[in-house]
Amino acid sequence: MSLSRRLFQGLVLLGMLLCLLAWRDISGNTINPRYVARIQDGKTTKNEIMVMFGEPQEIKRTDNTITYIYRSFKDAPALPYDPKKRQPNPQSTTPYLVDEEKKVRKVQDKTEGKIPRSTLVIYFKPDGQTVTGHEYTEH
Repeated sequence: MSLSRRLFQGLVLLGMLLCLLAWRDISGNTINPRYVARIQDGKTTKNEIMVMFGEPQEIKRTDNTITYIYRSFKDAPALPYDPKKRQPNPQSTTPYLVDEEKKVRKVQDKTEGKIPRSTLVIYFKPDGQTVTGHEYTEH
């Protein structure tokens, strides 16, 4: 295999890795603080926001503003559980529960918990095209 072909394959692999990392930011797992620093009130457009952060999780509309809300989450730490010290409540040990429709169904196992990591709120002018302000908080 020639050196140029190996170099090309290495660059393609690196490009794919970078795309996967960028997708994690776009998909809502994280809000990239470097992208937040790029937002300029009065200058940044809605299209630029959509490229940097993707679709918002929530949109609020009033007569004066349109607000985009982005949230990112992290896994909640597991609580320590020692069966010798703590016994679960009897209703927690049954594999069935009664739902809102008064039907008995099997309890679903919890796979993971999520707690807030950061929140980004972006305010747009009434025309919906230019950012008037933004708030970024890390929890």
